Amino acid sequence: MPNVSNPDRREFLKKSGAVTAAVLAGSTLPARAATKTVPPLPSNPHTQTVMPTRNLGKTGYKVGIFSLGGQAALERANNFDIAVPIIDRALDLGVNYIDTSSIYGGPARWSEQYVGQVMKRRRNEAFLATKTKERTRDGSMQMIEKSLQLLNTDHVDLWQLHDIGTATDVNEVFAKGGAMDALLEMKEQKVVRYLGITGHYRPDALMECIHRYPFDCILMAINAADPHHYSFAEGLLPLAVEKQMGIIGMKVPARGRLLASWTPPSLEQEQHSWEGMVVATSSGPLKMREAVYYTLSQPVSTIIIGCDSVAQLEENVQLARDFTPLNNQQLADLTARSEAVSKPSLFFRFYDRA
Repeated sequence: MPNVSNPDRREFLKKSGAVTAAVLAGSTLPARAATKTVPPLPSNPHTQTVMPTRNLGKTGYKVGIFSLGGQAALERANNFDIAVPIIDRALDLGVNYIDTSSIYGGPARWSEQYVGQVMKRRRNEAFLATKTKERTRDGSMQMIEKSLQLLNTDHVDLWQLHDIGTATDVNEVFAKGGAMDALLEMKEQKVVRYLGITGHYRPDALMECIHRYPFDCILMAINAADPHHYSFAEGLLPLAVEKQMGIIGMKVPARGRLLASWTPPSLEQEQHSWEGMVVATSSGPLKMREAVYYTLSQPVSTIIIGCDSVAQLEENVQLARDFTPLNNQQLADLTARSEAVSKPSLFFRFYDRA
């Protein structure tokens, strides 16, 4: 049972409610055959020889430590000529986990479209993860039906609650008729293999979700600036490890803001890119190698990074191939160096969620 002795924890429970809905709503969509079985786990023949692998938590899946994110080139409109070759090349290089979402690329869901173009040819080479940001069962059922269509598959390996950040999010997804009903129903029907949660805002809501349901995986923001503000590594990460979850790290270079090679955009561009975000006015202190190795030195299963080009993808795979863990002093040094840019590097923890 969760510990409620801490005043902040008691207040969180007061706001979010303590009762988890346990009854599934009846499906309004056509029932799938009760005998449906999920195919064997995907297997990319190149992964083991290209980069280190780790267990994706209690799933037991051996995931390469670098995985392909579904943003960057993969969320830009009408970008087939760039995005599809990135995905194909990732599989050629041994990447065996691909992340996408029903909201990447706007209403057209470009990211799922691009991934789907490759999945119709190479579905058995990649562990495929997508998400629903809908908070209701019916909305999420519509999301998964469209995801399956765009991804050219009859199942996904991991379906996740997208961007859980507040007590309201937790209340809504666990309420009767909430998104959890859809996740559980689709798992029961073997349309999805595993269930997960994702988040980058604050750790409390994600921890509450883990206390309420034994999710298989968590996708969380973890980078060298993390210890400075609303740290995920302090409480959330150890809890996920304790629960034997597959842990996927994201926001590794903070969309470039941690990197010395990053050029800050104009003030107008920066403010427009994420409403209410903390504006970055200077480059960061780290090399990409340092940013990647910081997160990979945490107890994560893999990291996802979106790529803008095949060349960038190849550089990231090479970093994974060459990875050796950093020691505690090296990690502390990277954290200290990141303090000056920690707020813009954790911009996703400061925007207004009201």
